[in-house]
Amino acid sequence: METLIFQLQGTMAAWGEVAVGEYRPSADYPGQSAIDGLLAAALGIDRDDHAAHMALCNSYRIAIGVVSTGRLLRDYHTAQVPGRTDLKKRPHATRRDELSLPKQDLNTILSTRDYRQDASVLVAVQAYADAPYTLVQLAEALKKPRFILYLGRKSCPVAAPLHPCILDASTVATALSTYQQQLMALWQKTSVTPPAGNETIIQKIVWGDDFGTDDLATMGVLRDFSITRKDQLITRQGWLFADRSEHIALMKE
Repeated sequence: METLIFQLQGTMAAWGEVAVGEYRPSADYPGQSAIDGLLAAALGIDRDDHAAHMALCNSYRIAIGVVSTGRLLRDYHTAQVPGRTDLKKRPHATRRDELSLPKQDLNTILSTRDYRQDASVLVAVQAYADAPYTLVQLAEALKKPRFILYLGRKSCPVAAPLHPCILDASTVATALSTYQQQLMALWQKTSVTPPAGNETIIQKIVWGDDFGTDDLATMGVLRDFSITRKDQLITRQGWLFADRSEHIALMKE
């Protein structure tokens, strides 16, 4: 089946998990909503266009090949914010508008935010028959994105070209492996030094229920375990997400 593969590499990434209180954790690889949001940014879809976001969410199935989970970085974060009552009384289209109050009327909030350093993943995307964009259109958008692409937070830009490529492979695992070989060949041609050690090997493959129940037929690997992740988009306007089953296969060297 035709599969769009692209890479995500960054000095820092933040793949948000459920945030409770002042702690903002990060998963070690992106979820479905993160990839849908990245595709939407590349296509130039506005965050408030709920219908377009839902069309992306419901028209493609996504798998992740985790090459490196990177290293955990924990940031003790402070920020100034106005009180809710003061904020309602004035328009605030920008951060500067928010902070236009006298200093004594601003509050300080504390939070702890997690990042992943030097993480690297491969993303596999397959389209349903009624998808609003072809895989070719998605690939072109990733090459020339309308909006700036970042890895979870605006402070986390991509550190390498996404190098989107469309492959026709029998399974997702085969497509990911073929793509990885092409990347290695590209590094050799451009004299770019590839990551050292096991960071060129896919450590695990992650996918959802939408790939079906026959793992070997669609994925080419068998799941080792499954988890529940709250990253199924309900609406971006209210930041509401539903639970989604995610299956993980640990790759043998």
